[in-house]
Amino acid sequence: MTDTVADTGTTSDHVIESMFDSVAKAVSESPAVMLNRRVEAATKISDGLQTTQSFLMHSAMSHAERISREHQERFKASLATLSDIAKSFSEKPDLDELAEAWQAYVNDSTQRAALFLDTMRERGDIFLEHEAAGCPPVLTYDYEVVLDGANLLHPCNYMLLKILPPEGIEIDAALRPYIIIDPRAGHGAGIGGFKSDSQVGVALAKGHPVYFVAFRREPIPGQDLSDVTRAEAEFVREVARRHPQSPKPVITGNCQGGWATLLLAATNHDLTGPIVLNGSPVATWGGEVGKYPMRYNGGILGGTWQPMFWSDMGDGVFDGAHLVLNFELLNPSRNYFGKYYDLYRDIDHGRERFLEFEKWWGGFFLLNEAEIHWIVEQLFVGNRLAKNEAQLEPGRHIDVKNIRSPIIVFASQGDNITPPQQALNWIADSYADASEIRIRGQRIIYMVHEQVGHLGIFVSSKIAKREHSEMTGTMEAIESLPPGLYEMKIDDYQGHGEGREFTVSFHERRLDQLRALDAKREDEKPFAAVARMSEIQAQLYDLCLRPFVKAAVNPGIAELARMLHPLRLQRGLVSGRNPVMAGVTGLAEKAKEERQPAAADNPFVQTEKVFAALFEQSIDFMRDVRDAMYENMFFSMWSTPWAASFGAPNLLGRTLKNEAELRALPEVQTALRHISEGGFTEAVIRMLILLADSRGEVRRDRLERAGAVLTEDEPFRSLNTDQRRQIIDEQTLVVQFEREAAIQTLPDLLKTNEDRKLAAEVAQYVPGSIEEMSPNTLEMLQRFRHVLNLSPISGDITKDPLAGRSFGTLRGGVRMPSAAE
Repeated sequence: MTDTVADTGTTSDHVIESMFDSVAKAVSESPAVMLNRRVEAATKISDGLQTTQSFLMHSAMSHAERISREHQERFKASLATLSDIAKSFSEKPDLDELAEAWQAYVNDSTQRAALFLDTMRERGDIFLEHEAAGCPPVLTYDYEVVLDGANLLHPCNYMLLKILPPEGIEIDAALRPYIIIDPRAGHGAGIGGFKSDSQVGVALAKGHPVYFVAFRREPIPGQDLSDVTRAEAEFVREVARRHPQSPKPVITGNCQGGWATLLLAATNHDLTGPIVLNGSPVATWGGEVGKYPMRYNGGILGGTWQPMFWSDMGDGVFDGAHLVLNFELLNPSRNYFGKYYDLYRDIDHGRERFLEFEKWWGGFFLLNEAEIHWIVEQLFVGNRLAKNEAQLEPGRHIDVKNIRSPIIVFASQGDNITPPQQALNWIADSYADASEIRIRGQRIIYMVHEQVGHLGIFVSSKIAKREHSEMTGTMEAIESLPPGLYEMKIDDYQGHGEGREFTVSFHERRLDQLRALDAKREDEKPFAAVARMSEIQAQLYDLCLRPFVKAAVNPGIAELARMLHPLRLQRGLVSGRNPVMAGVTGLAEKAKEERQPAAADNPFVQTEKVFAALFEQSIDFMRDVRDAMYENMFFSMWSTPWAASFGAPNLLGRTLKNEAELRALPEVQTALRHISEGGFTEAVIRMLILLADSRGEVRRDRLERAGAVLTEDEPFRSLNTDQRRQIIDEQTLVVQFEREAAIQTLPDLLKTNEDRKLAAEVAQYVPGSIEEMSPNTLEMLQRFRHVLNLSPISGDITKDPLAGRSFGTLRGGVRMPSAAE
């Protein structure tokens, strides 16, 4: 006891002494030093304020320039059309003709109105029927349920569907299966197979088995995203069991299904084949000042507490209609006027198309509070997946570097929901440079389109179809690429429309080139402050308000709130259940019988179109002004020096390794120790990697030849996919860290003159004719022959040197890493 008191006293004395020392130091500090401190602090504040001003000025100028340019062009076009119409009136002053045109227009517009109202009635009826049926997938194909997630150990509302091919299409069960994961972001499943020329149709047309990951409207009580990820992993295993002779399945994730695919591949890195991410938000702070207003929602609306509150209002369930409403408000002119006017204008031809799309758009799905909480907190506000901080469960981090399958990312400049920065910045945030991607044996391929919009990426855009088709046709060859970062480009050569012929090429990229797509990332710093404030607000809501909200809500109130949601009301109120709509069908039938469309050159029809365009533009103008104010409000609140200091703890990204640390990785050291070991297989793969490295790009024809050699010819054909990838990865490390030694040790791998000559011929065959080779490629081929003590190249090699040979004729072993390695 005495000792304790003595120790306490000593500690207290030490604390007091430290306090006196601090005070003495502060008092003794010279005025000059104190002044410098004040100046430094003032400078930081001044710089921070200048940064805020810069953001605000940039935002205001960007919006003002775009608004002025776009609306001026649109307004001029409308005025020019009005002028032409007025001119046509003045040139035809015949009142009888005008009266006749007017009568034709009134008759036409009245009939269109009746048919339009009946279409709205039918949309309402379809909505109610779809809801009553539980909102099944809106696939245009027949399907059967293969596996129901509700029956798994960790149940969820997801299910695996097998797409049944339409008549005339034969499926080869030995081909690589495709699994498509649709987004669960308020809508139901089916958009990836919504049209015959969507992702499902492209894969089916090439004979691939196709499976679809869908989900029911109601979540299983208690399910969270870890249960969903486990279910998706089991779905992939089931597909693999059904196709034991096929390569691992390709997983395609649309929008939010894309980051779900990343979670799946990162937590099951030995399970999937190539994964394709279409318009998938991963680095959610990314964007561009003056564009993409949706990314500011967390900073303006309050972050994570909002979905927590709305989930409590739904008795623990979040209504996906809230998300759909957010999407609609991004483009109110289109969603609240344009699409309806287009239907009214072309009611004779647009009815089926409108109802088909609205069936999917009007299917509103639910999420458990735990699911939407994770999505908002970990992804959209916290940006944790890109920073290697996301956890599916406590202690279970999601690291994208664990993915070993090729990753193909499709982004578009025309996507205002997932801009290219959000789809691609996670790559630059996760790796020190492209060499780290190679070292870790990963293949990341990306494409950036200039125009196609968010839904067009995976619905029915001809551009998107073309690119999905190329992905399907090129997938096998992609796995033969050496690890690294590539940009995929599609080059058109001749033809038009669907008959256009083109080739693809893969261009090796550095991370600096990828970062150039978003060179100014200073605008992401304010989001760190938003993330931290979101955490505080969520805690305060959970502690202070949540108990009262939960106490005030019961299942009946929650269901009533969902029924009264504006998006459900606008459909239900115009359905056949509304007595006011009872006479609409009769009017529509009469209009169909007496239908007399006005002529396309009718001046009143043309005037209607102009005024509709002007009205739509006025809504667009208000939207653009709203977005400008929205963005300026965000930066005014969150880009100040005080906000920057507040958000600094949440700004930190993942720690990246330098080159020396990467070289010290066990897999690198293992590869370098065995640089002189192996045989014909290792030698050819090493030579092909050196050639690809010297070119910097790979055209599809060369990639196909390389793929054919590595998959169809012996001894490579005897390797399975994992063995082939393992050798490619190991030889890539050798080339990466010891390029010169990789060339000089080729004779150690090729013991006989016969093997050396054959390997050199294979290496020359893949690039094609000498005339098409780049100087670097030709130089590298000559170096191979010199090191192998062969005569220089004397002519083209147009036939595969390995075709028809058996493994026994090749005296060279295959060095596979041991279990210890």
